[in-house]
Amino acid sequence: MSRITKALEKLFQKHRIVFWYDDESHLRDDYEAVEIDGIAKVELHNNQFGLKYRMLRQEPERKFLVFHQGPQPEDKDNWLLDVQLAHTDFRTDKASLWLTELELPYEFKPIVAKHEQFFGLARRRDRLRDSVTKTDTSSQILLKMLGICADADLRLDSILESLLEELSEGESKRLTLIKKCGLDEFLWDNVKRIYGYSSANPSVKDFAIELFKSCYRAEVDADSKLNTEALVFLKRWKDSRTHEQAFEVISNQCAEILDIQSNLEQRPLKQLADVDYFRLIDLKVLSELANAVLNKTMTAGEITQVIRSRRRSHWYRAFSHMYEAVEYAAVLSGLLDTLSLQFDSLSQGIDVYKETLFRVDQVYRKFVYHSEQAENATFFQKLTETICGRYTNSFLMPLGDRWQEFIDGLDNWKIPGTQPQSGFFNRYVKRVLDKNNKVFVIISDAMRYEIGEELSRRIRGEDKFDANLEAMVTCLPCYTQLGMASLLPPKKLSINGDKEMTVTCDGVSSRGTANRNKILKSTVKGDALAVKADQILGKNKEEVRTLVRDHDVIYIYHNRIDKTGHTRDTEREAFRAAEEAMDDVVRLVKKLTSANASNVVITADHGFLYQDEVTESDFSQAEVTGEISGTDRRFVVGRNLKVEGAALLYSAESLGLEGDYQVAIPKSINRFRKSGSGTRFLHGGSTLQEILVPVLQVKKSRETDVSAVNVDIMPTTTSVISTGQLSVAFYQSKPVTEKVQARTLRVGIYAGDGELISDCHELVFDLASENARERELKIRLVLSKQADEYNQQPVTLKLEELVPGTSHFKEYKSAQFTLRRSFTSDFD
Repeated sequence: MSRITKALEKLFQKHRIVFWYDDESHLRDDYEAVEIDGIAKVELHNNQFGLKYRMLRQEPERKFLVFHQGPQPEDKDNWLLDVQLAHTDFRTDKASLWLTELELPYEFKPIVAKHEQFFGLARRRDRLRDSVTKTDTSSQILLKMLGICADADLRLDSILESLLEELSEGESKRLTLIKKCGLDEFLWDNVKRIYGYSSANPSVKDFAIELFKSCYRAEVDADSKLNTEALVFLKRWKDSRTHEQAFEVISNQCAEILDIQSNLEQRPLKQLADVDYFRLIDLKVLSELANAVLNKTMTAGEITQVIRSRRRSHWYRAFSHMYEAVEYAAVLSGLLDTLSLQFDSLSQGIDVYKETLFRVDQVYRKFVYHSEQAENATFFQKLTETICGRYTNSFLMPLGDRWQEFIDGLDNWKIPGTQPQSGFFNRYVKRVLDKNNKVFVIISDAMRYEIGEELSRRIRGEDKFDANLEAMVTCLPCYTQLGMASLLPPKKLSINGDKEMTVTCDGVSSRGTANRNKILKSTVKGDALAVKADQILGKNKEEVRTLVRDHDVIYIYHNRIDKTGHTRDTEREAFRAAEEAMDDVVRLVKKLTSANASNVVITADHGFLYQDEVTESDFSQAEVTGEISGTDRRFVVGRNLKVEGAALLYSAESLGLEGDYQVAIPKSINRFRKSGSGTRFLHGGSTLQEILVPVLQVKKSRETDVSAVNVDIMPTTTSVISTGQLSVAFYQSKPVTEKVQARTLRVGIYAGDGELISDCHELVFDLASENARERELKIRLVLSKQADEYNQQPVTLKLEELVPGTSHFKEYKSAQFTLRRSFTSDFD
């Protein structure tokens, strides 16, 4: 089918009569070739009145193609002009055929003629045809043509985002096509009109540089060449997940061109707290915060507030571990400044540690973990040296020394008023079994008390879960073989003289899961099982359900922290392993409870000491001689031992063990020298961090008990928006807890028809402060130029929440305003 026939068929879909004037008298053959069902072909030849009578009176329903070989007569001589105007005419030049194909009136012919390169490709014409409407103006059609060339949505902001993405890739195909199609002048005229960008030689790169330069200056100097619409564009662009990579590439390029690094050196922290156009800004903020920690020029609360603000930064995800490390450094510094290590007995020391002092170890662990994950040793070098030095010298050593004063007075390894590890089975397992209930025990190797405390909060944060936290004092020396044996049903325990210092229970080896399985099965009434955690985690729901159904007690052995910390090459990853261990245990708990396990107990065989920075003074000068059968950094086992220096010598009997051997343990936090082993992660001694382990009793209820925190929009002084921006504050009504959880909301200003007319912010309300003032969050929304279309109309500030599992948002709360801007607001 010819293009002419196709074009005519399209016209006849909407019109009954089509006039065709062959201006140059060379299309008769094409006319003769046209054959369209239901169309009467007639020719004008001094028969206007007869033809008019036939078309309007005789055959008023029939369709006619009226052909005239020659140009259209002047209007005054055209006796069929009224019929032609009531229907349509058909043009056969390229521009006219394209307009017919696009179903556009001939008044748009100048656009087609000027931009012939665009219309020469059918694919572009098809896309334009699908997007044009009867009400489109010339500018709207040109904008849609721009969007098609840029392979973007048919809006100027989307077109610019597409061109900027191409720039970030070092390409220019889209821009080259725009130029070939003669649309570049229209592009830059609109960029000037909308964003205020003007240049003698406009280009995408030049626009990008001016965009970053102006928006940065608008934030720090209140001076900008571009208008507020440019600011809104940049904010939306940087927050777009689709264009994230392009933004970052161009931002880094512009930072170098504009020498932002030099400019930042003059800027105080306060001026940069909410600015995030360049990656270098986050580095500057982090540097200032780290110096504030080192020089104590800001409180931990003030540093936390800045970091909360930076969470909205585009670059926060890239620097999250650095921000977290600096925040924990600030918190730890504050804790150490107010530290009290006063207690008057062993039991009181344990109580004080459980209530407050554990927090120091916990925050230190978090600092080391995040600084390690940040992988920026240069940035953290001075901060790490200072924090680790203070942790050791102001907390770990003096606490160890104070605790040692009371340890020195013990004749036997029994601490009054505490739960001994040897009583674990009777207290937490047998008591449940005696009531004909099942019990499932998770033993995570080296999960010390402070990790258990965090784990308890994590579990309580899960919907329908509760976890009761208690503490237990381990056996001595506190190492894996003895700790694991102590958690089994009560037996007479003895440390063998082999190199691994294997522990026997009534003469039976307890080394390894298989041996512990035998001991459980031989002791427990009912079906018992000892199994590794990986085996449970690797099973599906039905397989775990079968295990739970078929056994009365299961001991699940989990080993991530100890395995990582005890390997010299990975000991610095011990705190990463702690994070992963908590994740593993939560998964285990969920698997067990989903399989109808109602009594789950979590504990550990021992704790550990950790110092990221170890010096010569941390090694004990004590010497142990005699028949040594086993050694570790924190204890020595043997017979006929003699100790010289700061170490204690225990008999097996004084430790509640069978045998005639002895155990030497260095005082406080000191360690014995031992070639080939790590120096940071260690256990076996008698410090609080080593001997105090958690016991968590986990329960699951049927009713949902987790809710998201409530957020309110704080009242403003007026309900009228008269400038180009709106400052608004939000209030988190309660602190975040395990059961009252964080809420993430999106905020923006919307017109009555639902159009977003401002920039948009994602806000995370996760503040845990008891101080109500510290749970306020303030932001500034900048109106877009589109807001001008809604002047003198009501608009809505909306807080919206993501519908779980979808990409859709639902309204959470809103506040009504009236937009009442004068022309002077254009200069805000």
